[in-house]
Amino acid sequence: MATAPKEAANTIALEEIHTEGPEPPKGQKTFTVEEAVETIGFGRFHIALFLIMGSTVVAEAMEIMLIAVVSPLIRCEWQLQDWQVALVTTMVFFGYMVFSIVLGLLADRYGRWKILLLSFLWGAYFSLLTSFAPSYIWFVFLRTMVGGGVSGHAQGLIIKTEFLPTKYRGYMLPLSQVFWLAGSLLIIGLASVVNPTIGWRWLIRIASIPGIILIMVFKFIPESARYNVSTGNNVAALATLQRIAKMNRATMPEGALQEPPKERRGRFKDLLHPKYLRTTLQIWIIWLGIAFAYYGVILASAELLERDLGCTSRTPPSENAGPVSEESRSPCYCHPFGPSAYRTMIISTAGEIALNPLNILGINFLGRRLSLCITMGCTALFFLLLNVCTSSAGMTGFLFMLRALVSANFNTIYIYTAEVYPTTMRALGMGTSGSLCRVGAMVAPFISQVLMSASFLGALCLFSSVCVVCAISAFTLPIETKGRALQVCMGSPGASPCLQAT
Repeated sequence: MATAPKEAANTIALEEIHTEGPEPPKGQKTFTVEEAVETIGFGRFHIALFLIMGSTVVAEAMEIMLIAVVSPLIRCEWQLQDWQVALVTTMVFFGYMVFSIVLGLLADRYGRWKILLLSFLWGAYFSLLTSFAPSYIWFVFLRTMVGGGVSGHAQGLIIKTEFLPTKYRGYMLPLSQVFWLAGSLLIIGLASVVNPTIGWRWLIRIASIPGIILIMVFKFIPESARYNVSTGNNVAALATLQRIAKMNRATMPEGALQEPPKERRGRFKDLLHPKYLRTTLQIWIIWLGIAFAYYGVILASAELLERDLGCTSRTPPSENAGPVSEESRSPCYCHPFGPSAYRTMIISTAGEIALNPLNILGINFLGRRLSLCITMGCTALFFLLLNVCTSSAGMTGFLFMLRALVSANFNTIYIYTAEVYPTTMRALGMGTSGSLCRVGAMVAPFISQVLMSASFLGALCLFSSVCVVCAISAFTLPIETKGRALQVCMGSPGASPCLQAT
């Protein structure tokens, strides 16, 4: 693809042009950001970045998982039917979907750091407002706004990816799942104490605290050096790289940082360019299916625990059985979680890290595509196993394995998507993928919280079928990114430095 002409009249371009460094003298050694990142290597800076960015995942997990532990209580308070409870989760992900595209475009134009900060301010503000929601309608609207803010947290993963040396990405990025697990366990633990005592409104207020605290430490996070050079801001990129080298007690490459500004950034049509069309469409299918399965598992777990949709409830009542209570017949059936339900949720949630060692080995030795194909296939199998009549411990074991598998799926597709697109469109690629992901998340509540009550086996077969489609899509992806350097630009056909996708 031909390089787009620089639009000097554009305000952003004018702001960036004056920050470019002078051309190095002829014959002087030069290096790129990619070479600098590989030379500096892994060190204290990356550990600090890993902890700070990981903490953003804790805050995101708490906000997303909040709906699962609050749903039984708002069902009781506002006498909601199944579809109304499902609509809350759907609207959260609708906000996530819409803002994910918008924030992805803005991040490619104005920087990852600014959008990450904006998303945390936005999310914390509306999360606090949710705790004062006077009605169901207000609750749905405010949680939709929270979903919009949470969508910007993906920029933290992009910043982390763009600073990691190639050989560490396949190890460090999956470890971020530890932070999602911590956030999920934290909100479930808090819910078990706060919900029965001071109520769900205080739970939401407490859950917003980590996000507020993180806003204060964002000043320690640098803007992506890869983003800066893609805009022509080589001076800022060099300063960031020198700071990282100093923290890591490493040396910079010899010469001057020289990487000309790349083509226009953040154009949606580039994702559908013939070079990327097949890759993009298959990634979108996979993202949609993984989110459908992931949030389907979470919400199905809540339904199984709240309404006992196990094999005992699927067995027709005998003639000697007592009369069915009016409460169980009510469309506003209300049954808050007890201590045993919270314990089961904690055990199944802990499964999210169970396969991390195997997932890391698979990603780094089998490759991203084959590893994802295997875990998606196993996810399809375990969805069907939920239909097997077993004990409470057996059901918990199935849920544990499902959470482990769907978590591994997310690990792999996050890494693959961040690696397959060049810097000039990486945030947009992640943003659009995240939006398609939320389509799956928007549909999942109606399958887990509505269809599952009517046809348990039908819901499980639907989840399993989607996972099989995703496994096939993963296996046939045209590019394997294992061991490849992050690409900087789309480039023109035949240009070797740039990714030649199909």
